[in-house]
Amino acid sequence: MQSSVGALAAGFGSGREASIAGANKEVSTRGSSTTESAQKAFGNDRKKPLRLGLIIGMGKDPDAALAKVHELGLPTCQAYFEEFPRELAEKLTKALLKYGIEATSIVVGGPGKEVWDFYAGPLTIGLVPRETRAARVAHIKKASEFAKECGVAAVQTHCGFIPENPNEELYKETVAAMREVAEYCRRNGQNFRYETGQETPITLVRAIRDVGLDNQGVNFDLANLILYGKANPVDAIEILGPYVQGIHAKDGLWPTNPKDLGEEVAIGKGKVDFVRIIARLKEMKYPGAVTIEREISGAQQMADVRGAKEYLEKLIG
Repeated sequence: MQSSVGALAAGFGSGREASIAGANKEVSTRGSSTTESAQKAFGNDRKKPLRLGLIIGMGKDPDAALAKVHELGLPTCQAYFEEFPRELAEKLTKALLKYGIEATSIVVGGPGKEVWDFYAGPLTIGLVPRETRAARVAHIKKASEFAKECGVAAVQTHCGFIPENPNEELYKETVAAMREVAEYCRRNGQNFRYETGQETPITLVRAIRDVGLDNQGVNFDLANLILYGKANPVDAIEILGPYVQGIHAKDGLWPTNPKDLGEEVAIGKGKVDFVRIIARLKEMKYPGAVTIEREISGAQQMADVRGAKEYLEKLIG
């Protein structure tokens, strides 16, 4: 989700609470030590690992959006909503049952303007900017209530350009906001997932440990690490691996203009080494979904998603 999710919604149509006990032992309470074992995301028990999916904007018609996921033959999705009225929760729940699709997370962004570049991005994305932080914390809490209503086990977002320096006041404020929403999701029986991109992998791990709650995870966006020039995903998985609860299968090129992100491209045409990544996920016994993302619109988007599905199926086996 490195660029506006609005394009994602336009491209693909209009648009159970889980038990905490015994789950997610990677990070315990604030201030206590951590282990090296991988976190277990809610919702993965007895399900096929590396099952494919699609991130898709639901708009006001979840049925129409999920019909497209079903037509693609994908068993899972990540569902993006801009607003969270109760009637949409009912529509999503019915559509998921109708098509037999698993929603692995509710994806949330905003409210307010978010600019996906290196200059305006630090001022507008996620929970870092002070001016929009309170509204976004409240918005994520609404997403958590919505996810609880629909029986979706995770809420997911970009937190923004988390400061590298942990001594900065802005870093401490951001961690406090992350803790507030993660704790809210925890009370609702959900994981709270941070999507990679704006921060280096070690900065994200530091923030997760400073938050210190046991329901945190990472949505590992393979291309974002390259698009933002932050890390090679093959190396980053060694840092983020214990926290990975979701994957965005997306490809891209390194940035060459110091103002703009790198270019997202179709899977197989960029710098992500999917062969090594999938092999490493298998070694780690990653139990979750691999969610395709293609941030363009129109017929080419659908063609690229189909191509990504075929490409990934061969690797996953």
